[in-house]
Amino acid sequence: MSVTVYAPASIGNVGVGFDLLGAALAPIDTDFLGDRVTVSTASDGLHLHCCGRWQHKLPGQAADNIVMQCAEHFLLQLPADRRTGLYLELEKNLPVGSGLGSSASSVVAAFVALNEFFARPFDQNRLLMMMGEFEGKVSGSVHFDNVAPGFLGGIQLMLQAAGRVCEPVPAFDNWYWVIAYPGISLSTAHMRSLLPAQYDRSIAIDYGRYLSAFIHASYRQDQALAVAVLKDVMAEPYRSSSIPGYIEARKALAELGMLASGISGSGPTMFSITDDLQLAKQALLWLTDNFLINSDGFAHICKIDKAGARRVNNDKENNKNAAV
Repeated sequence: MSVTVYAPASIGNVGVGFDLLGAALAPIDTDFLGDRVTVSTASDGLHLHCCGRWQHKLPGQAADNIVMQCAEHFLLQLPADRRTGLYLELEKNLPVGSGLGSSASSVVAAFVALNEFFARPFDQNRLLMMMGEFEGKVSGSVHFDNVAPGFLGGIQLMLQAAGRVCEPVPAFDNWYWVIAYPGISLSTAHMRSLLPAQYDRSIAIDYGRYLSAFIHASYRQDQALAVAVLKDVMAEPYRSSSIPGYIEARKALAELGMLASGISGSGPTMFSITDDLQLAKQALLWLTDNFLINSDGFAHICKIDKAGARRVNNDKENNKNAAV
């Protein structure tokens, strides 16, 4: 028996919701933008094989790979008589340090694949808590704005209250999210170190005002209001200069007529939003020609991935299967 699970890339923060808002991505031009993990039976022990475009960026020792660590932790939560040897395969399709939830994609795919393989011993909330814990091992602090949308799909608002980690927020189904990864990696820990230890009261008030207005606009499906308040006052002012070409790209995209742009997670990937597919294609072309730095860079037009993590065929047929 083997189980393969795909977990999509995600945008952390979504500009307006620092550490509290995340969105899963579904490219319109390709089936996969996310990692896949396959779990199958081994005679004994844990064995990991890595493949995919970005596998050369992973730790050289299996013990240092977060998928192996997820498996070790998962097995320890099971009764001793249910534990077994496992063969794990990680297909690494997201660049490390890209701002697209790369580590979260691996973590989500690993835990969902393990849970499916063992006939779902853990409920959704327990899995999500484990995912957040392991994402924190990479980023330096426990947060859910990548693992939650990668796991559950859609746009997710982090609650972490009354036993509820997150809740979905209605997306604007007519929006196209153009994302561009320039081809360089930035450490999440380093990008967090650029942020101030304390914020002025006025910034804190603006943050709360913009985020609450965006959530309100999402439920009302008031696009004009959502666009007007989609502003990042917490991170972008301190990170933008560390992302080559970002400031110029944001200006150029606004001149093209894009509705809003921002940094995906801690960068260097950026996103830009429009409700016009032809304009999205123009933005894609501009970003490809002007924002990408090397051959590792890429850009895609995306919609919001509503399915989240799901089982897929081992033959990699597609990622359109129903969510697990």
